[in-house]
Amino acid sequence: MISRTYLMWLLFLFGISFTAGSQEVGASKPSIPELLSSYNTSTVPYLKVQTLQENYKDYVIFDTRKKEEYDISHLPNATWVGEKYDVKKLSAVGKDTKIVVYCSVGIRSEEYGEEMLQDGFTQVYNLYGSIFYWKDAGYKVVDQNEKPTQRVHVYARKWATFLKTGEKVF
Repeated sequence: MISRTYLMWLLFLFGISFTAGSQEVGASKPSIPELLSSYNTSTVPYLKVQTLQENYKDYVIFDTRKKEEYDISHLPNATWVGEKYDVKKLSAVGKDTKIVVYCSVGIRSEEYGEEMLQDGFTQVYNLYGSIFYWKDAGYKVVDQNEKPTQRVHVYARKWATFLKTGEKVF
């Protein structure tokens, strides 16, 4: 059975490839808000990057990207949980803890957050625009040694245009 995330990524990639040749010169590519409204169902409430920055200590932060993405950079003190939801990884976290999930732009993290909500977690938020908006807002990202870095893994070349600042890593 194909997962919803895999199907969404596949449709997105084919959609970009299919429409790329038919776009007029100068036509703009979709923005992160357009992507989120197309692919997400908003079943996990969004949290703005500014709100997280202002209240950082109030949240437990989960990175739902691939390990190699996390190792390049992540939000400070974020815990890598991976793309596949595994409640065993969350056994030390209370069901009423304020939790923020994020990925590159906020699509993969919504699916992860949905599974958390279905499993009884009550305060799960999806970081709007995820690490791309975080970095573009000028907030710090750190490497696997928790040292500040300008590097951000962009998942795939097609996603690179959505990150406006920092060093793009593929």
